[in-house]
Amino acid sequence: MSERKHVIILGGGITGLSAAFYVQKYAKETGKPVTFTLLESSSRLGGKIETITEDGFVIERGPDSYLARKTVMTDLVKEVGLEKDLVSNETGQAYILHNMRLHPIPEGAVMGVPTKIMPFAFTPLFSIFGKARAGLDLVLPKRSDSSRDVSVGHFFRRRLGDEVVDRLIEPLLSGIYAGKIDQLSLQSTFPQFVETEKKHRSLILGMKKSQPKPMKTQQTEKKKGAFLTLKNGLSSIISALRNSLPEENIKMGAKADSVKRLEEGTYSVTLEDGTVLAADHLIVTTPYTVTKKLFGEKMFPSDFHKTKPTSVATVAMEFNEDEVPFSLEGTGFVIAKSEKTSITACTWTSRKWPHTTPKGKVLLRCYVGRADDQEIVHESDEAILSKVLDDLKKIMGVDTKPEKYYVSRMIDSMPQYEVGHEEYVKQLRGTFEKELPGVLLAGAPYDGVGLPDCVDSARNAVERLLSK
Repeated sequence: MSERKHVIILGGGITGLSAAFYVQKYAKETGKPVTFTLLESSSRLGGKIETITEDGFVIERGPDSYLARKTVMTDLVKEVGLEKDLVSNETGQAYILHNMRLHPIPEGAVMGVPTKIMPFAFTPLFSIFGKARAGLDLVLPKRSDSSRDVSVGHFFRRRLGDEVVDRLIEPLLSGIYAGKIDQLSLQSTFPQFVETEKKHRSLILGMKKSQPKPMKTQQTEKKKGAFLTLKNGLSSIISALRNSLPEENIKMGAKADSVKRLEEGTYSVTLEDGTVLAADHLIVTTPYTVTKKLFGEKMFPSDFHKTKPTSVATVAMEFNEDEVPFSLEGTGFVIAKSEKTSITACTWTSRKWPHTTPKGKVLLRCYVGRADDQEIVHESDEAILSKVLDDLKKIMGVDTKPEKYYVSRMIDSMPQYEVGHEEYVKQLRGTFEKELPGVLLAGAPYDGVGLPDCVDSARNAVERLLSK
């Protein structure tokens, strides 16, 4: 690379900001003249990440944490100087609501797969038939066509039966993807289970073997949580990323209207206000529908993301401690799809993340909106709150209104990874490489919906562009 290269990054969410950070890092480490411009169409950065900090509360309007085992996110947190702010979640019993009763998730269940027999055998969550059907996993052969992608629902129903899927696995997994598990791609969402079946045949035996054995010194220590967040909220990483980048390289309220490839192999990006910007490369992190509109239908596989992204909403509520009767220890519950409730889950945030809540207060966060029923998301704040409180009264005995509440809607925010997702992504990127070399697609529509997945997608895009 002998001449200056300029990268335009479309989108100022976690993927776009991470991409800008890695472009700048690459330039500093290699001494090569690479610059960037980040374009964000709205008036704020961060995309789905937004934190409210008020009166001692730390309330997330979007994601509240990330999986600690996906270390790319922690690496980024360290690089922007926030390592001391990392907080691990408090561990505790989680519950499933079935028949309007909170049942403890059986000890040893890993993403719903039992690894300890006795807790599973004695739970009232499943019938005797349901437990016996799940036990067939111990003798069922592995799939002969294990390389073929199937739905998450199909895979788990074959191995463990409908009861375990509908009452345990579906409510656990729907909180991550807010989708229909009988349409979600197994290979693109939980490839570890594909490998477990290949290697061990039985999911139960395979997951049991894969669980780390506790050291003697650890047995008396408190179990460490699987999730991490930042003590001042996830918005602090958005602020840190922005502060690490030159202000003049970030343009807010700048919506791309069209992209054109020029004869010399470079690109021009025209904004809605008529401004034209030049670039050698583009990293596109916008939502799939925006990207598709920008580059034209012909570039995209016809069946890719044929299901519209799911809309969900959260309701965060502040109470006095004496107003919320906790009859159970734990950190929250998810709800089986068969239940007639408006909410799909409830996190007892002040227990799971104690740093978020002042002493004497309780913070609850409820989720509404299902893949096949999203109408509630579009109702008024007051209507949503009323339905949520009605459910909480029946389930937990909460019989008062919160001192404050925040309804946060994420419209069309959860991309649906349907069967064949990986192949569609491969095909799409192949088309772009051929037709628009130097334009890379990154982020949640392609490489995973979690924050670390988005960061990793950005990092990989920068490496592919600039290491050539």
